[in-house]
Amino acid sequence: MDDAIRTRRLTKWYGKRKVVDDLDLQVPCGTVYGLLGRNGAGKSTTVKMLAGMVHPDAGRAELLGEDVATLSPATRARIAYLAEGHPLYTWMTIGQAVAFTIAFYPNADPDLVAQLLDHFNLSRKRKIGRLSKGQRAQVSLALALAPDPELLILDDPTLGLDTNVRRDFLESMIQIIQRRGRTILFSSHVLGDVERVADRVGVMIDGVLRVDCPAEHFKHAVRKVIVEFGREPPELAPVEGLLSEQRIGTRRELVFVGFDASQREAVEALSPKSIEIVEMNLEDAFIEYTRRPQRALARFGGNPVHGGTVDADDRVQGAA
Repeated sequence: MDDAIRTRRLTKWYGKRKVVDDLDLQVPCGTVYGLLGRNGAGKSTTVKMLAGMVHPDAGRAELLGEDVATLSPATRARIAYLAEGHPLYTWMTIGQAVAFTIAFYPNADPDLVAQLLDHFNLSRKRKIGRLSKGQRAQVSLALALAPDPELLILDDPTLGLDTNVRRDFLESMIQIIQRRGRTILFSSHVLGDVERVADRVGVMIDGVLRVDCPAEHFKHAVRKVIVEFGREPPELAPVEGLLSEQRIGTRRELVFVGFDASQREAVEALSPKSIEIVEMNLEDAFIEYTRRPQRALARFGGNPVHGGTVDADDRVQGAA
């Protein structure tokens, strides 16, 4: 089995709105995959369908080689899910929550849970209802890892946590899961977190997976080009790969998917005084790529860093 997660034309409607549109997603085993998108893009619905909490209207999803709709108990025990907000029984102590969770998993690892609680400095005697948001997130992670899952699915796990707690949470999660060769898929609004830990990213726009590639590839694929004219900026004719453009005084700010020789030639044909290519981090690239309005573009298929060919599974598409 090469993929821990695989979907084929996965689709979900809410009323007349298609919130997930023919989603084809593959997450290789051992990957940390960050699923990104603005509010309403469809990522949370996707995560819930993978977790079996929402049923698709069409298509299918497989986890660890089995259809989500008919997961066997043995395979289900190899998968962990952390819901947004970290819902827990607030009347329990941490120790009671651990005992309750472990009872469902014959192969649970109590020592791993104990190590995590010690790492987070959490006493088993503390009531969950009296914990902070960050502490509840830490308890949720410890409980999710109790059965030593092969696949961990997280829905915005660091939402509402302060910077220090977020970082500790993510680093602990990655260290524990990856050293055992496990797979993680998580959605997040915090792009700095994704950049820190994700090997691969997917970007959803209006229910469609527009990006599916290594995180570094996406950062290098999206380019902001600042063109200074020192005069009234001329109009730029349609150029393949142009996502957006903005006029600011005597310059134009252009955002491209890729910026190759043909695109540079089109810009230079306008006789600018200077052309500056701006390096962007993952958050900047995401904001520019998902900013509206955008031009409808063909699929992007070249590697702007190495000049080679991108694998068929590595795609960065223009958003409609």
